Amino acid sequence: MPALLSDGSEVDRTQRVPCGVGRCGEETQAKRTGQQDVDAGSDYWAPWVDLIRRTIARGVVVRRARIVSEPVTDYIRYEHAGTPVNVQAGEQVRWLPRRQASDIALPGNDFWLFDDRLVMFNHFTGDGASAGPSVSEDADVTELCASAFEAVWERGIPHEAYQV
Repeated sequence: MPALLSDGSEVDRTQRVPCGVGRCGEETQAKRTGQQDVDAGSDYWAPWVDLIRRTIARGVVVRRARIVSEPVTDYIRYEHAGTPVNVQAGEQVRWLPRRQASDIALPGNDFWLFDDRLVMFNHFTGDGASAGPSVSEDADVTELCASAFEAVWERGIPHEAYQV
């Protein structure tokens, strides 16, 4: 994720996470049980934690908002179980039940928003596997994403208070 290494002041992410076969991969059993590696120093987490900590150290705010259906799926339970590592790294994380997002104009794909000027969309196949990202600096697109993110963020429940 090279864009996190920019000199920006804010990185925001909105995601609506389903779990297809491709998304769950070889960790399917852990995702079914909600068990997650929560060791920030593990091989799985260390590169991400290091990147976020270096980004935060430069004064960048990293916020992540997750829009989820309730009752939550096993995959969301798995995501929630691992989120303390994101928080320990310095991310601010909020959860928004999908029913509370019905009146928010949301882009069609999950995205990372960098400094309200660049958007990286995450695309997925029908079974949930990654179909690769795309990037846009179009002002109308970034404005839609920024507006959507702020609306989700305002309504979102901080990770520490969101129960699965």
